[in-house]
Amino acid sequence: MKLHELKPATGSRKERNRVGRGPGSGNGKTSGKGHKGQNARSGGGVRLGFEGGQTPLFRRLPKRGFTNINRKEYAVVNLDSLNRFEDGTEVTPELLLETGVVSREKSGIKILGNGKIEKKLSVKAHKFSATAKEAIEAAGGKTEVI
Repeated sequence: MKLHELKPATGSRKERNRVGRGPGSGNGKTSGKGHKGQNARSGGGVRLGFEGGQTPLFRRLPKRGFTNINRKEYAVVNLDSLNRFEDGTEVTPELLLETGVVSREKSGIKILGNGKIEKKLSVKAHKFSATAKEAIEAAGGKTEVI
């Protein structure tokens, strides 16, 4: 293939529809907007969720639940993802961020007990599940709540 042989993929480029260009175009005269009415006007149309004056769905449905504005959301790390570190490593939230185990630290880091841990590690995190704590200590490691 040479530069002069390049062509865009079939159907990837579409010519825009020029409205108001005569009756033969199929979109002449009223330009596909029908006759007058709200949708034919500039800036016309209805806002999002408007149902013609009927009480909109989001107002018909009851309010439910509660959102705690002080909620803490933890970045979760499973035990099997800690196996990538060498024996005797001190695993800190900074190290987990650096190595890409967690993409971003939210309110902190919580270690969960999914998987097996084969390394002896010293883990520092904001929270531990009971099973994770047991497994780390059973492997000869240490846990420390920050």
